[in-house]
Amino acid sequence: MPAHYSLSATEEAVSRRLGSIPVNREALVAVSNIHRAASAVRQHLENSALRAADLTWSAFVVLWVVWIWEEIETRHTAAEAGISKGTLTGIIKTLESRGLIERRQHPDDRRLALLRLTPEGLALMEEIFPAFNAEEAFVVDPLSGEEALHLADTLRRIITHLEEKGEERRESLHRDAPVPPRRGGRRRAT
Repeated sequence: MPAHYSLSATEEAVSRRLGSIPVNREALVAVSNIHRAASAVRQHLENSALRAADLTWSAFVVLWVVWIWEEIETRHTAAEAGISKGTLTGIIKTLESRGLIERRQHPDDRRLALLRLTPEGLALMEEIFPAFNAEEAFVVDPLSGEEALHLADTLRRIITHLEEKGEERRESLHRDAPVPPRRGGRRRAT
């Protein structure tokens, strides 16, 4: 389902709301469009290539990470997929129940678990990835090959910047006023 408001309508509403508030508008537009594009791409891929396999975006990303790395610790899977360990646990249970992934104890550290695709999981990824990639090609169809590579390089530069300097920046922001630890979305009943 597409967003309720068009991109141009949203940009106009943001401009009205911000008025004369002094913000870096170029950064605002860039990051907002990264988020909006990511959401639109995710939604399109879930409703096209992943629909036939009855996979959510997060389940596909977990399968992708395990497929690429062949065998990987659960904590690294969560980090690579950009999800919490709790979310990963639910996804693993679903994928295990479908016979697509298997979990085993790490041979050197029994506290750790390793993930690996089952033969059925491997077959599924080999079957659906060409259709997934065809939809990736559809997504970037308005771009030339050179523009697509330029976009990939630009996004890679943003990712690398955050990987190299993001932690230091966050620490400096919270040095004088530490933030409380993260909690789940649920609040305790009072």
